Amino acid sequence: MDDHSQFRLLSERRFLPFFLAQFSGAFNDNLFRNILLLLITYTAGGLLGLPIDVVVNIAAFLFILPFFLFSGIAGQLADKYEKSRVIRWVKLVEIAIMALAAVGLWHGWYESLLLLLFLMGVQSTFFGPVKYAILPQVLRDDELVGGNALVEMGTFVAILVGTLAAGLLMGSSQPEKLAAIGVVILAVIGYLAARQVPVTGATNPEMTIHLRPLRETWNLMRLAAENHSVLLCIMAISWFWFLGAAYLTQFPSFAQTDLMGDETVVTLLLAIFTIGIALGSVACERLSGHRIELGIVPIGSLGISLFGLDLYFNMPANPVPTDWWMILSDSQHRQVAIDLLGIGFFGGLFIVPLYAFVQRETPEARRARVIAALNVFNALFMVVSAVMGILMLGVIGLSIPEFFLVLSIMNLVVAGFVYQQVPEFALRFIVWVLSHTIYRVRHEGLHHIPEEGPVLLVCNHVTYMDALVIAGAVRRPVRFVMDYQIFKTPILGFIFRLAKTIPIGSRNRVPEIYDAAFERIDEELDAGHVVCIFPEGRLTSDGEVAPFRSGVDIILERRPVPVIPMALRGLWGSFFSHCGGPALKHFPTRFWSRIELLAGEPIPAEQASAERLEETVKNLRGTGH
Repeated sequence: MDDHSQFRLLSERRFLPFFLAQFSGAFNDNLFRNILLLLITYTAGGLLGLPIDVVVNIAAFLFILPFFLFSGIAGQLADKYEKSRVIRWVKLVEIAIMALAAVGLWHGWYESLLLLLFLMGVQSTFFGPVKYAILPQVLRDDELVGGNALVEMGTFVAILVGTLAAGLLMGSSQPEKLAAIGVVILAVIGYLAARQVPVTGATNPEMTIHLRPLRETWNLMRLAAENHSVLLCIMAISWFWFLGAAYLTQFPSFAQTDLMGDETVVTLLLAIFTIGIALGSVACERLSGHRIELGIVPIGSLGISLFGLDLYFNMPANPVPTDWWMILSDSQHRQVAIDLLGIGFFGGLFIVPLYAFVQRETPEARRARVIAALNVFNALFMVVSAVMGILMLGVIGLSIPEFFLVLSIMNLVVAGFVYQQVPEFALRFIVWVLSHTIYRVRHEGLHHIPEEGPVLLVCNHVTYMDALVIAGAVRRPVRFVMDYQIFKTPILGFIFRLAKTIPIGSRNRVPEIYDAAFERIDEELDAGHVVCIFPEGRLTSDGEVAPFRSGVDIILERRPVPVIPMALRGLWGSFFSHCGGPALKHFPTRFWSRIELLAGEPIPAEQASAERLEETVKNLRGTGH
């Protein structure tokens, strides 16, 4: 790809029409919902004889209820039918709903508008699964993070713009009529954009649609639970929406009570938080190296909590009446703005790789239904977030800054649980940190590694970090075979246990470990995984490639699989090599070193041998160390 910028996608038909369709939909949702709530609050003075607060919560419930009722059916439709067709259907329905809403707004029929808010929630429910399921069909793997980043950025910018537009319309002389015209125009724009979305092809056309709302929603839960890693990523995404809903819901009271701010402060806090999420989302593309990089997810969760803690400890000690300019100009108030921007930014880093991971790891034939399950969990977590806010603030009596402190601590606990359940998060985090501090890795020929199926990688062995360098470069999870003694090293042992490294030792000294290693290697290859061995059996003591041992021949005799020869260059002389004495014993002097990982063409098992592989690896490495 000549131009790695994700913004390039906004100039291409395979992405731009879809982006405009989803942006206009999110904009319309928030414009209609917010203008309705503002009209009910300031014009109608409540509905059906109920207090305004009750009506506002009823409205929120009506919008979110369809996600529980109809997500199962929505996921089935998106999996069965061609997705651009589904998008056009949904956008046509949006025009019909908004046309009715325009009539209701024009005439002030607020009770009917609550029903239409429910229907708008239904429309959003059916758009959600196809919104994310279409991306892997129109984008390449190295574009998936960038595409998701743009979608998340667009969604939150649309939320912000829709909310601000509703406020601006309320300041006009005829807000109902202007809103009526606006929602119809946005719906038409969304449909016109949807007509340009390219055809993608149906992924599961033989599937039978079951119109059983609650039962199909339950089936979604079971479907999502089939892949443990995907399920935990779904839980993590929903946790982000839990936090986001908790923060956004409290902004009005937080601005008024704790900052003594006017209405401009509420708008500014919302804008700062939303801009932070948008910036974090688009930053994922560069930080992840145009790939699905789970290593930045722990960075995101840690940043959310650190800025949340900082927000609590840096609240103005003696608040005075405040406007938006004081938030930006006064040092104490500016720190609040910086903290909210940081929470949003790291939230963007947190969520984008997770969405991309769920899309990649879910089979195409069921992807939309799994995303529909994700939408159900998101809705559930947002409801729980609202309940928790009521309990913490209303029953227990915490202040809003104290509530934010509780959220920050809870986030650390939840993150720790998820990373303990899926060690790949922690491993990828360690690899990401290494590759952005100690080493700068250039790789070549990794496309030779197949996307699926068993394969054996063989590589020269220079440092204790070789496995982590390879793990950071290869897209598929790799099972490494390494000397069992390394597991006695406190830090490295912990890291390699996370990586599910296979320990091996001398047949003469530890025959039980030796035999168990070959059994594990055979099991991993039989399961279709990638296994990497360092046939030299030890770190090089002089920078040169030592003779390959016969272990590779034993592996291939038991399980004939393709072999990918690999070579590392530039690592000799680092703190983790034996250059100048035993590794890890001398003071590190090299940081951010340029290193290379080169992969050759696959060699069939019947043509591979220790001697040939040794020669191939030497040729790949060349004369450099």
